Amino acid sequence: MPRTRPAYPQEYREQILSPARIGRSAEQLAAEFEPSEQTIRNWIRQEHINTGEQPGMTSDDKSELARLRRENAQLREEREILRKATAFFA
Repeated sequence: MPRTRPAYPQEYREQILSPARIGRSAEQLAAEFEPSEQTIRNWIRQEHINTGEQPGMTSDDKSELARLRRENAQLREEREILRKATAFFA
């Protein structure tokens, strides 16, 4: 499913997460800032995962996995092209 809007910049996320670290709720932050309450909750949860407070896949792991999946798809496509070329010239 395509995104409905571009991702929020990291600086903006940090601006919202800093009050959350000192105890403000996602509901309060959503009323003050643009992102929805659920979006802010997701950011808070991901921060807990990144710092090791909660189990899960870190942001770095997610970005590396996405990069590897793109690379894998490209290699499969190249292999298929080479297979067809070999069959054509054989």
